Amino acid sequence: MRRGQQTGANSIKKNFASIYFMQLEQAQSIIAEAVQKKQLLCVVGNCFVEYWGRAASKLPKGKRMLLIKGDSSFAIHQNKNLRPTNYMMNAAISCELQGENLVLKATKRKPKESITVTFYSIEFAKAFEMEDSADIRLFGSETELSRELMQDLSFIEPGLKPAQSECPFRKGVVDILAEDVEGNLVVVEVKRRKADYKAVTQLERYMKQVEKIKGKRTRGILIAPDIQKNARELLEESGLEFAKFDFEIGNPKAKIKGIKKKQRDLKEFF
Repeated sequence: MRRGQQTGANSIKKNFASIYFMQLEQAQSIIAEAVQKKQLLCVVGNCFVEYWGRAASKLPKGKRMLLIKGDSSFAIHQNKNLRPTNYMMNAAISCELQGENLVLKATKRKPKESITVTFYSIEFAKAFEMEDSADIRLFGSETELSRELMQDLSFIEPGLKPAQSECPFRKGVVDILAEDVEGNLVVVEVKRRKADYKAVTQLERYMKQVEKIKGKRTRGILIAPDIQKNARELLEESGLEFAKFDFEIGNPKAKIKGIKKKQRDLKEFF
């Protein structure tokens, strides 16, 4: 190659390097402004990812998407799986040029951890103004189902009368506090999914606390679409009761289709 041709090639190379650097510089400006304004930010590019904290991990060089939200959440996504590969909530976020690379860092003090994303090139960087007028409304929540039951507790047991819903105590909030025909207090715990071992221990804890505070004999009834085997065994050992019910999700509310109740002996449900 002649000297003139070599000089021309070097010039072209420098121009490409300059364009490359300007792209990262422009991306840095977009990212910094989006973080400051708490906008939704999407960045796609070739990067290397490192995490240090309660463990340590590295993602080798590859194309990924970085998503930063107004609540300072920081998430790395690959072209597979719904969940991010790396993420951090409530992070302090920084962005700076280091040589020919753009480095974004998310850090937390407690617990001490960090995610460092080194971008070698960026194909897309854009911020979006997002207005959330309200949080998502959940149909068929345990609170909604409890309120539905409060309208007619005879679904659970004839003569059962409601006393209070969402009754707060030191160890938690009782979904429904009721009274049976014999004047006993009844703690009702509602679960919208299959009841597990933890649900039974929760009910037992609430029941004992209510009995101690009120000074009256207290029963406990767990209501759920189904119950796990180990939870059923603990329920029987603790002298608690189980009511099996079904509901359908609707708008504006869920509707209880019916409750089949069996006290103490749960073998017929399995």
